[in-house]
Amino acid sequence: MKAIAFVDYENIWTGLFNQGYELTPEILMESLQLYVKNNNYILSAIYLYANFDREEFWRAQTSFEKINIYTRHVYGKNSFSNTLLRRNAADVELILEAQEILLTRTSAFDVILLMTGDGDFLPLVRKIKAWGKEVKVIGAHGNMHHNLQTFSDSGDFFTETLTEEKRFKYNAEEDLVQGILILANLQLSMTYIASTKARTALSEHLGATTSQVKELIRHVLKEGILLEREYADSNLKIGKTKIYLLNLEHSLVQNVIGSSLLEIRKRYEKLSV
Repeated sequence: MKAIAFVDYENIWTGLFNQGYELTPEILMESLQLYVKNNNYILSAIYLYANFDREEFWRAQTSFEKINIYTRHVYGKNSFSNTLLRRNAADVELILEAQEILLTRTSAFDVILLMTGDGDFLPLVRKIKAWGKEVKVIGAHGNMHHNLQTFSDSGDFFTETLTEEKRFKYNAEEDLVQGILILANLQLSMTYIASTKARTALSEHLGATTSQVKELIRHVLKEGILLEREYADSNLKIGKTKIYLLNLEHSLVQNVIGSSLLEIRKRYEKLSV
């Protein structure tokens, strides 16, 4: 049977993250391939939807594209700053594309694999069934909405690929002081710290992996140690970029950067953000 997969990545990622796992592109593909093999499906395409501006998904879009997953960048509310807001944006895009394929390429598939635990997809599931197609809803264990339980075929979908050993054990607190110093030194040498530059510097100087840098950034944003802003730069083709600012009112930041506080504050005043 021919299958097409639609992945609500943020929903699946969040469900697993809350259980102590980080879903990487490689693990997602490995899990899907195993599921397809066990069910004798021929997987013709995978469409994946996420807000790739999120810190958690840094470099993820490129990784997905490299393993032949069609990505759809759907911007929405940023996890830590409310500069953008499109509620249920990924849901809407996924539903529209799934219906377009259902109506125009009916012979291209026999079954749709819908990876989500979000109950808002129930109307789509019913529409697929009404067109005489099979649908298998696959979600993170313990994160499946009751409206989808009847159609759920996930079981322990990630059991064989997400083992206990793959639980992330990184402690961001251990790199907190050094991370603040790295960002402070970076700020003293540049007009502003673009988010990509900050992550690269943290990775290089801390010897941290991509996942660890993501976790560190999540932590300092959540704790109010770091602030995220949009900055207009006429030298950029896109006109603006996402930058990071140390929160100079935070006691830990003040203690760590010491005498550099005044100079960094002057630089921030010039940025006018």
